[in-house]
Order: sequence, then C-alpha cells, then structure tokens
Amino acid sequence: MSSARTATTPPSPAARAAHPVVRPYGDTTGDGMVQVSFTLPVPHDKRAEGAALQLAQKMGLDPALLVHAKAMGPDFTFFVVYGSVRHVVDLGAVQVVEREYPLLGTKEVNLAVRSRLRRKLVVVGATIGTDAHTVGIDAILNLKGIAGEKGLEHYRELRVVNLGSQVAVPDLVARARAERADAVLVSQVVTQRDAHLANTREMAAAFNESYPSGRRPLLVVGGPRFDEAMAADLGVDRVFGRGCTPGEVASYLVHALVPAPRGGAR
Repeated sequence: MSSARTATTPPSPAARAAHPVVRPYGDTTGDGMVQVSFTLPVPHDKRAEGAALQLAQKMGLDPALLVHAKAMGPDFTFFVVYGSVRHVVDLGAVQVVEREYPLLGTKEVNLAVRSRLRRKLVVVGATIGTDAHTVGIDAILNLKGIAGEKGLEHYRELRVVNLGSQVAVPDLVARARAERADAVLVSQVVTQRDAHLANTREMAAAFNESYPSGRRPLLVVGGPRFDEAMAADLGVDRVFGRGCTPGEVASYLVHALVPAPRGGAR
C-alpha cells in the first residue's frame, strides 16, 4: 500500500486528475460543510451544548456551529451540528467490493440454471436470532420483491423456502439440510451491540461444523449495516449491503453455483 501524501509533497495535476481528493460540498466546491446529529446522555443545559460543540470539533468540524438542541427526557439531549470538516478523501485509496459477475435478467437466470445445473436451484432464507424484521429477506425472496423488481420466488428455476424471522441457527441448519439447500440467505436488520456480526459468525460456524469440508451451502448475508468487505472475516461467501436487489442476488447465485458454459464465460 502506498504511503499517505503529505502537505509537502502535493500530487501532480495528472495524479490529481487520476485520483482526485474530495471534501464535502455545501455552498461552494470543497468547503467541507456537513451536518451531523447525535445524542448525549446529559440533561439539556449550556454545559451540554458546550460538550456537543467540543465533540464536533474532535470529529474534525472547525468551526462547528450548534443549530439545534432538544431535551430527550430528563437525562438526554439531541443535537444537530453544522460545520466544515477538515478531512479529505483520496478517491484513489478507496477500497470497495466491486461486482465481479454480470447482472442477469430473469430469463437469463432461468436459462442458466435449467441448461447448466439441470435441476432447481434451492434457496433457503431466514432472519436469524431474535431479529423480528422480515422486510429485508422478504424484499429479496417474496414474489412482490422491491422497487418494482420481483423477488426470487418469481424465478421458475429457483425453489425458494422462506423461513421468516427469529429463526434459531440450529433450526436453520437443520432445514437447509432437509431441503438440500444450494444457498442459504440470511438478513439481519438489528445491529445493536453488533448482534448482526455475532449472529452471522455463529451461523457460519454451525454450518461448517454440520457439513463436510467443501460441502456446505453457499452462505449469503445482507442488511443495511453490513460491510461488504467483511465476508471472509464473518465466514460467509458473500455480503450484500444497503440497496441490494433480487436481481443482484440471483445473478450472484448463478455466478457462484451454476457451472460455467463451455467456453468459460458465464
């Protein structure tokens, strides 16, 4: 990894064009203006407002302006702070997980599974642990889908089993074995105390223990607070974050599970 640039060695115009450094845009380009909100566990008074400004300054806002403060009960205060952030981002140093497979249409997914897998591709989905939210898993699996895009139940060559919410990990493993699942999709919305990470690691460990090496189903997790780069750390095959669509998931399943056609390209 290259060393960070310093103020004494500014990048050349060509390097700047290739890897621009950006700051937030407020009123003018590069002014760094941002608005942040947070709650402090203190009653609303002048000291609380001073603490909010001090915190904002430590976050890199200079100058920091307090634009809103409201008591949230007797012991908490909600703040909105506006200011110019000192930090910049080098776009050339940003690392993200890029989609390495083509985005397929419904007919293309069905054709690939039917012609190359030669059987239904079995998908078992659930929300695990104490998480009672089904909006995420339903958006991907249910026929109605999300934002006008139909879910995996719409794909004729996929057999989808949606177990719903609050599914215990042992029950998920048992059902995946019973259904001979090719892929297990898990959604996690509740993230307090990193519950989504702990649940995912527990699930991955349970599947690895229950299946022979190299024989477990494809493990896919998703949710609005997941980092897509954490798949290896969590012990799963793929992580999908905010904004994921059924088509992206279906295309990934084909990429990961359906044999490549003769000639190499999927």
